Amino acid sequence: MGIEPLKGVRVLDLTNVLAGPFACHQLAHLGAEVIKVENPRGGDLARNLGVSPELSAKGMGISFLAQNAGKKSLTLNLKRAAGKEALKRLVETTDVLVENFRPGVMDRLGLGYDVLKAVKPTLIYCAISGFGQGGPWAGNPAYDQIVQGASGVMSITGTGEPTRVGYPLSDTIGGLTAAMAIAAALNARPRGTFIDVSMLEATLATMGWVVSNHLIGGVAPQANGNENPTSAPSGTFEAQDAPLNIAANKDEQWEALAPLLGRADLLADARFVTREDRKANRHALRAELETVLTTRSAAHWVARLNANGIPSGPVLSVPQILSHPQVADRGLLARFDNTPGLDTPIDVVSTGFQLDGTRPTVPTPPPALGQDTRDILHDLGYHEDDIRHLAEEGVI
Repeated sequence: MGIEPLKGVRVLDLTNVLAGPFACHQLAHLGAEVIKVENPRGGDLARNLGVSPELSAKGMGISFLAQNAGKKSLTLNLKRAAGKEALKRLVETTDVLVENFRPGVMDRLGLGYDVLKAVKPTLIYCAISGFGQGGPWAGNPAYDQIVQGASGVMSITGTGEPTRVGYPLSDTIGGLTAAMAIAAALNARPRGTFIDVSMLEATLATMGWVVSNHLIGGVAPQANGNENPTSAPSGTFEAQDAPLNIAANKDEQWEALAPLLGRADLLADARFVTREDRKANRHALRAELETVLTTRSAAHWVARLNANGIPSGPVLSVPQILSHPQVADRGLLARFDNTPGLDTPIDVVSTGFQLDGTRPTVPTPPPALGQDTRDILHDLGYHEDDIRHLAEEGVI
C-alpha cells in the first residue's frame, strides 16, 4: 500500500461518470476508505460506457474500470425512505460526502447539506456540478464537451473550427479540483464545510496565461494549433519520419539551434533577429528549419537537440508512451488480476506523483455493483432479516 496520508478517512462517493468518481479515486489512492453508493438499478452510468461492449454488458465498462479501483460498492435507492435512513446512518460514520447531481437534487431527496450536517456536524460535503450551485446556468446539464465549449477551451484549440481537447479535460480538472479542496478541508479544525465545485470555473482557473492575456494584455485569445504563441521557434516540426516538438523559447536556445542545424545564416536574417521578429514570421522560420529537420529522423534530432541544451521531444501515441521506459519503469500503471466478472487482468493508471519515492496505490480492483452492500449494512447494525427486507423492497 505504501504511504497512506488519508488512512482512517471515510468518503461516501455518490457520483457518476467521471468528475466525481475521479475525485474520489484520488482520495482512495491516498488511503481513504471510499464507499461508492450506487443505484441498485444499474449503478454508475460509467459501468455501461467504454470501447468494449462485452464489458459494458457486464456492468464493468472500461470507463468505470478506469477510476473506481480501491472503492467499495453499496447499493441504495435514495428515493425510498429506508434508503434515505440507511444513508443517514452511514453519514454518521463518514468524514466526506461527494455528489455530482444537478444542483437541488439532493435537497429534493431530503438529503441536502443542511439535513446531513445535522446528522454529522463535521461532515465535509462536496458538490460537483457543471456550473456551480448558483448562477443562470446552474440548472443546465453539463457534460465535458459542453463545459469545454462554454469555457473558451474549444475556441483556442486546433487551427480553425473550434476543437475539443482529445480527452475529458473539464471533467478531469473538476475532479482534481474537488480532491484538492477536500484534502484541504480535511486539514481544517474544526472540520465541516460545503464545497461547491464548478467544472466551468475549475477549467477557467487552469487557463491563467490565456485569461490574463485578455484581462491584462487586452488581447483576445485565439487558436494557435501546435504553435507556442509566446515564442518562436516553438512548436511541432516535421522531421524525416515523424513530427517532433522543439521549444527554443530563450534567445540563447535559438542562437544554439540555428548553427546546430547548419543554418547560422538565419541569425542575421532580419525576419528572425528578435523574439518578436521570430513570432511575427514564425511560419517562414518553420519552413527554413524544416529544410534541415526533414533530412534526419525525429529520434535523431530529439537526441541531438537535447544534448545541446535545446528542449525537444517526440510526438508519441498513447500506446507508445505507455510502453516507454520513462513511464513503464516508474510504476504508473497498476495491475489487477481478479477483477469481479472479468476473466483477464486489467491495467489502470494510478496517481501522477510519488511520496518519498513510493507511488500511492489502491489494494483492490474496481467493485462489482453492490458487492459490499451486506458487509457495510451489517457494520451499521442491520441484521440479516433487515437486509433481506431491504432487498425485497428494492432498496438495495
